[in-house]
Amino acid sequence: MERLIVVIGPTAVGKTKISIDLAKKLSTQIISGDSMLVYRGLDIGTAKPNLLEQSGVAHHLIDILEPAEEFNVVDFQKQAHNLIIKISSAGHIPVLAGGTGLYIRALLEGYRFSEAPSDEALRHKLAALGEQHGNEYLHGILAGLQPETAARLHPNDQRRIIRALEVYYLSGETVSQEKSAAKALKYDAVVIGLNMDRALLYERINKRVDIMLEQGLIEEVAGLLQQGVPPDCQAMRGIGYKEIIDYLLKGQDLSTATDNVKQATRNFAKRQLTFYRRMPYIKWFNVDEYDDYNNLLESIYKHVAGKFGVR
Repeated sequence: MERLIVVIGPTAVGKTKISIDLAKKLSTQIISGDSMLVYRGLDIGTAKPNLLEQSGVAHHLIDILEPAEEFNVVDFQKQAHNLIIKISSAGHIPVLAGGTGLYIRALLEGYRFSEAPSDEALRHKLAALGEQHGNEYLHGILAGLQPETAARLHPNDQRRIIRALEVYYLSGETVSQEKSAAKALKYDAVVIGLNMDRALLYERINKRVDIMLEQGLIEEVAGLLQQGVPPDCQAMRGIGYKEIIDYLLKGQDLSTATDNVKQATRNFAKRQLTFYRRMPYIKWFNVDEYDDYNNLLESIYKHVAGKFGVR
């Protein structure tokens, strides 16, 4: 089994810095586990680490696709697995910097994905229901049928909600089927979870959104639209992008759009933590219990070193 270090936690908790500093200590490379970082040109709204922040550490699965292209968990599984093998064969333990819970769990637990047939008429019917009653209505239907699947999907992620319902109605399966009930991990992995007091996390999220706007999030979204990126494509439905699109194209006032980004991000963080609670192999570190960042980093490093016997 290949060795692997995973750093996960809710958005804005500080995963990027910890991942990079761990990688520097171990002289290794980072694989991004974030479904949005794969897109070129989506930098501010995704909190993508720039070249300076990457500190010379090799990063993978960042800036590999154009915004209009699609990327899914199966693509991630294949590409991340190949990278783990490649980095491991060079004698290093890769660091997987997590952001998308399903991607991380599917990789670690070796999810198999349903090959249920598609039904275009059913998809159109479900889309019509969403158009008539709203995305929350479709999300509620899914929650009644497949609560775990619904918990990991944003209510506005209509495309994936419809696909999940389609798979269920056609085959009675969930979109993803786990490899084993025991959830035996596919890798010799140490999984680090970062968390902090919820009120403090929400404060950091709100501040982070304000900083994104100061850095030019509106201009970034406007530029993507001017380049011809469809406003309804997968990349532009991400949190921060769809709300600014509502401001730019639908006449929503900026204050409301900003509040919506903050609320959506806080809700996302809450869903992330709910999802991660189903992963009992996570070793949690509460960031706010450390009065010094270096002490936090050292504690995490000691845990990793103890697992793998590295110095």
